[in-house]
Amino acid sequence: MNLFGWLKRSGLKREIIVSVEKLATRVAVLENGRLEEYMVEHSEEERLVGSVFKGRVQNLENDLQAAFVDIGLQRNAFLHYWDMTPDMDAVLDEDDSKGPSRGRKSRLSDAEIAKMYPPGSEIVVQVTKGPISTKGPRVTANISIPGRYLVMMPGENVRGVSKKIGDAKERQRIKKILDKLPLPENTGIVARTAGQGAKAVSFARDLRNLLSVWNEMQGNIKTRRTPCCIFHEPDLCERVVRDWLTEDVDAIVIDDEETFRKMRDLTKAISPRARSKIKRYDGESGIFRHYGVEHALAEAFARRVPLRSGGYLVIDETEALVAVDVNTGHYKGNGSQEDAILEVNLEAVEEVARQLRLRNIGGLVVLDLIDMKSRKHQTQVWKALKTALKRDRARTNVLQISELGLLEMSRQRQDSSILSRLTSKCPYCSGRGHVKSPLAISIEIQRRLAALLRRAAVEKKPFEPKIVIAPQVMQRLRTEDAAILADFQKEWNTRLTFVSELHRHPESFSILDANTSQVLYSQS
Repeated sequence: MNLFGWLKRSGLKREIIVSVEKLATRVAVLENGRLEEYMVEHSEEERLVGSVFKGRVQNLENDLQAAFVDIGLQRNAFLHYWDMTPDMDAVLDEDDSKGPSRGRKSRLSDAEIAKMYPPGSEIVVQVTKGPISTKGPRVTANISIPGRYLVMMPGENVRGVSKKIGDAKERQRIKKILDKLPLPENTGIVARTAGQGAKAVSFARDLRNLLSVWNEMQGNIKTRRTPCCIFHEPDLCERVVRDWLTEDVDAIVIDDEETFRKMRDLTKAISPRARSKIKRYDGESGIFRHYGVEHALAEAFARRVPLRSGGYLVIDETEALVAVDVNTGHYKGNGSQEDAILEVNLEAVEEVARQLRLRNIGGLVVLDLIDMKSRKHQTQVWKALKTALKRDRARTNVLQISELGLLEMSRQRQDSSILSRLTSKCPYCSGRGHVKSPLAISIEIQRRLAALLRRAAVEKKPFEPKIVIAPQVMQRLRTEDAAILADFQKEWNTRLTFVSELHRHPESFSILDANTSQVLYSQS
C-alpha cells in the first residue's frame, strides 16, 4: 500500500496551513493537529533549487571529477562529471528531482568531457543543492521539469513510472497512459507518485503545461546572454499545490486573500476536483496560533526534544554532521530494563525521522542510541527508523547499528536547515554555545593587569589602571574577588578603578590608563 493510501485508510486528518506575511511565507503540515512538516521561504531570497541556468564552464578539475560553472552567482556552481550524463534510476526513485547519486562514475572519460565541455563553453544546468556555508550550489546537466503528475526530461527517451508506486496493476495502467501521450523527440517523462489514481486527461493536461514551460525555456536559451537564469522554480505556495495537494490532504488553509485566490486558480488548472480543499482563514488570532503551530514550532526547534515516554533527544547541528543523543530521562516502565530501553529507542527513532523533516536536516546524521545487548532489538529499532523515513521526500540511507551503539544515516540535503536559515551566530558566544565564566574573565584581567604593571615598573612610569567590564563580571569582582583585588592593589602599590558597561560582551574588557585615558589593552 502506498503512503497516500495508508494515510487515508488510517483515518488521519491531514491539513496544510499557509501563513503569508510581507517578508516570509510559512507552511505547516498537520496530522490530527500534530506538526509533521514545516517550510519557510523569505521574499528577499531567490529560490535556487530546481531553477535552470545557462552557464559557462570555467575550469575542469579531473582530480575532483568535476567542473566549475559560472551561472551568474557569487560562487561558481559545482558540476560532477557523472551529472553530465543521464541517471534515470535517480529520477524514478526521487519522483520529482534527480538529486545527487553517491558512488556513481562518469560514463565519459576525462578526455571526452574536455572535448564536449572545454573551458569557456556554454552549458545548461539545473540546481540540485543550494549554496551552503562557503560552498557554491551543486548542479546537474540533466534537466528535469516537475509538474503535477509528471516529470519531463528534455534529452531523454524514456516513459517510466516512479518506483514509489508499488502496485503492479496501477503501474501497468499508468504505463499504458504514458505510451499514448504525444511527446516530441528526445523528450522523456516519468509519472510521479501523485499520478496514482489520476485519469488519462489529467496526465495529458499536465504534459501540455510542461511542454509550454519547456518551449519558453528554449526561447530563453537562444535569446538570453550567458550567464543567466532561464527558468525559476515556482514560489512556495505554487509548490504546495503542485507537490503537496494529494488525495490524502483534507484541506489547505490560507490567511491571505490574494494567495487564496491564486492557489484556487492553480488548483483549478491542474486538479479541478481538489479546488474545494482550498480554504480561506479570517479568524481574529494568527493562523499559526489558531492551529497551535507556533507552540509546536517552539518545542520542535529546541535543542532538547522530550519524548512521550519521559525520555528525550538532544540534537546538535554542525556544518557537516548532526549528532542526536537519546536519553531515558524520567522514563518509568513496568517491564524489564531491556524492554524499557527498546521502548525508548523505538520512540526516539520515530521522533528523529519527524525532526529531520521538520528541521530540513541533511548530510550525515549520527544517533547515539541507548545501548541494546539484544541483536534482535537492534534490528527492530533499525527497521523502525527505516519505516518512519519512508514518509520523507528526501533520499535517505540508513546503516545498521554499530558495535558502539551508533546508528549512522545520511539524508539528501538540498538547502540549508531551517534552524540555520532562521538564526545567526550568537554575538556573545560566536556560535560556540558557551561564553567564558566571570571567574575565567576575572583571572584574565588580573593576569593582564600584572603584565602591564610589571612593564610600567620597569619603565618607571606611573600607572593607575581603569578597567571597563561587563555587569556580570563586575558582580563577581565586588563579591567573591573583592579581597583578592584589595591584596592585588597592595602588592602592586596602585589603585584599580572598575567601570561596568551595560551592553558589553561578557568576555570583553578594556584596560586604560586612568590619567591619560589611553587604551593599553582591549579584549573583544
